Amino acid sequence: MQTIGLSVCYGNMEALRKVDLEIKGNHVTALIGPSGCGKSTFLRALNRMNDLIDSARTRGRVLLDGQDIYAPSVDVVGLRKRVGMVFQRPNPFPMSVYENVAYGPRVHGVRDKRKLDQIVEQSLQAAALWDEVKDRLFRSALGLSGGQQQRLVIARVLAVEPEVILMDEPASALDPISTGRLEDLIDQLKERYTIVIVTHNMQQAARVSDFTGFFFMGDLVEYGPTDRLFTAPRDKRTEDYITGRFG
Repeated sequence: MQTIGLSVCYGNMEALRKVDLEIKGNHVTALIGPSGCGKSTFLRALNRMNDLIDSARTRGRVLLDGQDIYAPSVDVVGLRKRVGMVFQRPNPFPMSVYENVAYGPRVHGVRDKRKLDQIVEQSLQAAALWDEVKDRLFRSALGLSGGQQQRLVIARVLAVEPEVILMDEPASALDPISTGRLEDLIDQLKERYTIVIVTHNMQQAARVSDFTGFFFMGDLVEYGPTDRLFTAPRDKRTEDYITGRFG
């Protein structure tokens, strides 16, 4: 996935300015920076979630498998199947665990019960949740813990077989144990998916990501391998942020 000259405005406010970034396949890319710097706007631009904001205007290109996702011919529903999203707070549907995971495949035309059963089990296995919920598949998902709910949401994304998974501060509402499980899961998932994660937690970015981009005031200031960016940043603003001088 690649962005070329990507800019986003909300009304007269420019939230993102001409960002060029190549997101490596089957790796984890972390986006860091202070609040309001443009990282979540950038993330939402990758599957056109900003389209849902009336005042948002997007310029530039976002390429997925060489195709511009902002081209008029692009089916946005199909795009969001290929580029799934996990939000800051777990948002399971008010239905059973099973129905949460089966919902997406049903929307995309899967009707066969055996096929749905298979998808549900495989998705929950991939989200490291199957063993915890296999005996309560038909109970409300709202009865799960916060960490379990977030992994259920990830299973729901996996059920429609995406290529890219976007995560917007997925651990911010979780306790340390649940956060650790989620980070372990991210490490496993990158073998099959490309993952982009927004996080305010720089230790988390250092732990889970292969590449990191630092955003500041709408600009992508610096991007590179995580180890290098955290130990030898090339821009003073990056160094000031990761050493806690601002942000």
